[in-house]
Parts: sequence; C-alpha cells; structure tokens
Amino acid sequence: MADIAMIREGKTMTFRQQLRLTVMLSLPAMLAQLSSILMQYIDASMVGHLGADDSAAIGLVSTSLWLFWGICSAVTTGFSVQVAHKVGAKDFESARDVLRQSIVACLAFSGVVMAVGMAISSRLPYWLGGTETISPQASLYFFVFIAALPLLTMNYLAGGMLRCVGNIKVPSLLNVMMCVMDCLFNFLLIFPTRDIDICGININMPGAGLGVLGAALGTVIAEVITAMLMLYWVYCRQPELRLRGLHGSYKPRIAVMRKAAKISAPMTVEHAVICGAQIAVTMIVAPLGVIAIAANAFAVTAESLCYMPGYGIGDAATTLVGQSYGAARHDLVKRFAYITVGLGMIVMTVMGVAMWIVAPWIMEMMSPVEGIQLLGTEILRIEAWAEPMFAASIVAYGVFVGVGSTTLPAVMNFGSIWAVRLPLAWLLSQTMGLKGVWIAMCAELIFRGTIFLIRLLRNRWIPA
Repeated sequence: MADIAMIREGKTMTFRQQLRLTVMLSLPAMLAQLSSILMQYIDASMVGHLGADDSAAIGLVSTSLWLFWGICSAVTTGFSVQVAHKVGAKDFESARDVLRQSIVACLAFSGVVMAVGMAISSRLPYWLGGTETISPQASLYFFVFIAALPLLTMNYLAGGMLRCVGNIKVPSLLNVMMCVMDCLFNFLLIFPTRDIDICGININMPGAGLGVLGAALGTVIAEVITAMLMLYWVYCRQPELRLRGLHGSYKPRIAVMRKAAKISAPMTVEHAVICGAQIAVTMIVAPLGVIAIAANAFAVTAESLCYMPGYGIGDAATTLVGQSYGAARHDLVKRFAYITVGLGMIVMTVMGVAMWIVAPWIMEMMSPVEGIQLLGTEILRIEAWAEPMFAASIVAYGVFVGVGSTTLPAVMNFGSIWAVRLPLAWLLSQTMGLKGVWIAMCAELIFRGTIFLIRLLRNRWIPA
C-alpha cells in the first residue's frame, strides 16, 4: 500500500501508488471540509428560522469574519510549509524547532488582530450599510468570534502542522466532532425552552433562547474544544512533531520568521484584498434589501458544499507537493500537482451538477421565507457553472503553496477579483440586482481557473 513515507525515503512510486496516496490523503480532508459545511448549513438553517432580520445580521458581517480568520490562517501556513519541507528531508528536530516558534509568533499576531477586530466591532455593521434593525445583532455576533481568535488560530496552526506531516485523519475526525458539538450547542443556545414532538412523544427541550448570540457562542465553544484537542495531539502524540518531554527554545528567531513571512505575507495580503473585495460585494448587495442580503448569505453557505471538497484536495496537494519538494523529488512534485488538480476538477464538477439539481431543496431547508428561497435558488444555479474552473484555482494554489511559491498566485487571485469580479458585479447589479452580482462571480471564477491552469502547465513554478 502506498505510504507517504515512500516520498522522503526516496522509493520509486508507480502512478497507481501516487493516485492511491492522493485519494487516501484527500478523502479525510474532504470529509473534514464537508463536516464543516454541514455545520454551516445547520447553523444557517437554525438562524434562518428566527427570521430574515437575524439571517441578514449574520450575513452582513460574515465576509468580515472571513477576512480576520483568513489573515490568521495565512500566517500559520508560513510555518506549516517549512515543517513540511523539514519532514520531507527527514530533519525532524528542525521541524520541532519551527513548531515551537510558530506557537509564540501566531499567538502574538492573532492577539493583535483580535484587538483590532474588537475595537471596530460596534461600528463595522454600519460601515457595511447595515440598518438599525440588524446592526446591533451583527456587531454582537462579530465581537464573540473575534474575542476567540487566538484560540481559533491555534486550531488552524495545529491542524496545518498535522496535515503537513501527512496526518490528515486526526484533524479530519476532530473537525467532524466539532460539527456534532456545534449542532448540539447551537440547538441549546439559539432557541428558548420549548416543547418538541418526537414520534408522538412530547418532550420539553431546555434552551437559552439567545438567538444570534447563541449561534456565535455555540460555534466558538465547539471550535475552542477542538483547538485544545488538536494542540494536545501535536504536542504529545504526533511522532514527527511531539514536543512533550523535549527541551527547546520557543523564542522566535529571525531566519525562521523571515522565511515564514516570505511565504505568508503574500497570502495574508492576498486574503485581505480578496476579503476586502468580498466586503465590497456585501456593500453592493446591502442596498438591494434584507431579502437580497439573506439570500446572498445563504447561497454563499450553500455553495461551499461544492468548493470545500476542493479545499480538502488542496490541503492534500500542499502536503504531497511540499514533502516531495523537501525530499528533492521534482518528478513527484509535478505528478502530484497534476493528479490533485485533475481530481479536484472532477469532484467539483460532480458537486456543481448536484447543486444545480438540489438548489431549491437546499434553500427551503435554510429559510422558510419564500422570497429568499426563490432568489437563492436562482443564484446557486448560476454559480454551479463555475465549479470545475474554481476547482482548478483552489487546488493549483495548494500546489504552489507546497513549494513555497505564494507571491504570484496571490497576485493572480486578488487581481482577478478586483479587476474582473468587482467592476462586473457593480455594473450588472444596477440592472439585474443580486443575480447580476452572481453572474459576475461565475465569470470571474472561470477566468481565475484558466490563468491558474496556464501557470501550472507551463512548469515554471518549481523553485530551483
């Protein structure tokens, strides 16, 4: 059976072994991503039943939360890629050294980002065009998540470290567990105490009745518990990274920080600019009304069912390409790049077809409001056409990250969004409303996937 250790041991791998290893690493990552999506679906459905205003409150600040989360996640990548290269070269002591420094550096960085987020939380919804009806709830939802950002960053860091050494099973299982916990906590915290009927039996179900605040608290509690378990596994159980009982300095050193910055800085700037564009889209959508805001937010959540498997395969691509590059096996770097991108495009094409078919049922599940259901179905079916090329951009990006090449892909990503999506979204929204915004998104994703495929196939992305 193909094993990831074959890469760093220099053993010859057949195409069948490479494909099998890719699938073995991709499936747990895809499961983790899908569990995360199910968590978002259930959250959205629960909040959706509170009414359009509460749904719009969450939708208004969701892109801003992605901005803060993504910046911290990008910073952790600068360290996990270094660890993947060290493990590929079988230099486990240096891998542990990078891990120690990453914990201190990421906690410090996320603390600063948290402080900025908390400082702007009260005004942010108004800056985004929110009304007095939805802005106070939106502000509270944003504040709760931002306050937990350092621990959420540790979740990103520990999960990334485990994946980069080839252990995708543990973070995947922990993320599935997080999904279950999130559903339970939200069920108890969002709704008030009420009577529910189960198979003809009336049961008095306790609840805190916190609404939007309960949705934030339930998710944060689940993520914090998962982060602690993820850190425990890295610190005490993972053979290549285990720090327990071993002495070493946690003081960040210039060489490691400089290399992390070289990898992470383009990704951080890219994510900030991309999320800035998404926030700009939110500002384009906000004047279209509460129904449009809610439909847009629900459709974004629903569409993630299609693209999150692509991110799972992208994680596997980063691991396989990163370890192959660290082991100086450039033949495997290219092969794993092509295999993972091809697999991602196949999977997301199938998911896009499925989404086009089941879009009405998805929107019915997420909101009881007919206007939101109809508009959400229309825009989901528009986006389904972009999924194959969206997959190409997602997984190819993971490939480039694996070799530490992040600057040009970052420029490609945010250049595509700012030069294509935003101008087209603003123009089409004037006459077509929310549907015009999603047509622009579809066109931009097809363009982005095309330029990523061109760069991949030119084979100039592997550093000498």
